[in-house]
Amino acid sequence: MSDLEKYFRNNPGRLIHKCTHYFDIYEQYFAKYRGKQVVILEIGVYHGGSLQMWKNYFGDEARIYGIDINPECKKFEEEGIKIFTGSQSDKLFLKNVLSQVPPIDVLIDDGGHTMKQQITAFKEIFDQVKADGIYICEDLHTSYWLKYGGGYKRKGTFIEFSKNIIDQLNAHYSEQGVLKVDSLTKSIKGLHYYNGMLVIEKGEVNNFQIEKTGIPALASEHSESKLPKVLYAPAYIVVYTLNSVLRFFRLPVIMWK
Repeated sequence: MSDLEKYFRNNPGRLIHKCTHYFDIYEQYFAKYRGKQVVILEIGVYHGGSLQMWKNYFGDEARIYGIDINPECKKFEEEGIKIFTGSQSDKLFLKNVLSQVPPIDVLIDDGGHTMKQQITAFKEIFDQVKADGIYICEDLHTSYWLKYGGGYKRKGTFIEFSKNIIDQLNAHYSEQGVLKVDSLTKSIKGLHYYNGMLVIEKGEVNNFQIEKTGIPALASEHSESKLPKVLYAPAYIVVYTLNSVLRFFRLPVIMWK
């Protein structure tokens, strides 16, 4: 059992509401920050218990910040914990918060969980997370719940929004001009989907290259075509052209050997 789950199971402070399988995931990404001058921002204060948990886990040098729409949450401030009250879907509010918060090591979105809230928070806050920081969006199941604006493969859900980040992560490989390398391509090391949670690891990706080492063991790296050599090149050109058209319309590829 992780230290965070031990705290949760023997909670001496305010109420905490978390999916229990999150704790092992937290431990995996948060352990390196313990005892350091880490900056934590959690959206969704609730009863203030998780902010106390982070303070206990990360140590006295941690600076903990919280955001909640309920103005009563302001009373949960204490030494090492500062709370801002406002809506995470309010861009001006978020900009004001970020003007008062140092660059963030760990961002945890456990707020209102609506599609607009999650997407707005990402768009406004992600760049404020340090180049080697962590961005977490919790409770992704709301992307499938009507109450929160969700639905399976429904446009505008956070799940569908985040799938586009997968494309940006791999934009270096794209042969099509519509998918271009951008700031996300250059700043994201990895996307990790878990049950109900997305963890985005930031990390500069400037030295993009593919290398080979070792001694070749096969005569050819590619399998031989069954077509006569005289027909191979014309057939390849025809199939390649057809697949280019099919790709433009996002239709399945034609395979041949």
